[in-house]
Amino acid sequence: MYICTLFDTMKKYISEFIGTFSMVFCGTGAMTVNEVTAGNVTHVGIAITWGLIVMAMIYAFGETSGAHFNPAVTIAFAFAKKFSWKEVPSYLLAQVLGAFTASFILCFLFPMSEILGATIPTVDVWRAFVLEFLLTFFLMVVIINVSTGSKETGIIAGIAVGGVVLLEAMFAGPITNASMNPARSIAPAIVSGNLQHLWMYIVAPVLGALLAVVSCRLVKEDHCCDDPHC
Repeated sequence: MYICTLFDTMKKYISEFIGTFSMVFCGTGAMTVNEVTAGNVTHVGIAITWGLIVMAMIYAFGETSGAHFNPAVTIAFAFAKKFSWKEVPSYLLAQVLGAFTASFILCFLFPMSEILGATIPTVDVWRAFVLEFLLTFFLMVVIINVSTGSKETGIIAGIAVGGVVLLEAMFAGPITNASMNPARSIAPAIVSGNLQHLWMYIVAPVLGALLAVVSCRLVKEDHCCDDPHC
């Protein structure tokens, strides 16, 4: 019985690892290929890649782990009392490990790359901070409104969340690379050695996601919190 329970628990963490790995490998992989081929993928191609891989992974793992693939999303779900705080460290560890695995493989495949898809802002850090904050706010507003509890499941969730990621990557990518995800930023930054303003890509998404929960409570309290007293 204990082994069965442990295995069922591990399914969630393995799903988060694979989902985050796939997302970072394909998304930053598109950026890396674009870098080493002098723009063959194009900015539009990168944005589409991000949107499609997020959509695909939601369909693949939404029922198993909730398809968070993002520490900011996991923390926001816990803040909304839709997800246990006790699960947060394990989810975050799985997500970060998945992201690092993807970045190390990309480093092996494309040793000529200088950034491996790292998030490097093209504006000053505080403008980039505000943009990342707002991008994650918009993303989390959509996620929390299309999710079932703490799970992003169903056709609507995949299309809505993947669509928002594509949209935000399309217009904000040239400015901040549209991270919205601490794990996605931490791994390629450390592996490639591009640590400029990394703190901003950790703090801004978390704060943006938390604000999305607060704003959701103001207009749809019954949907944005599982605790009737919150």
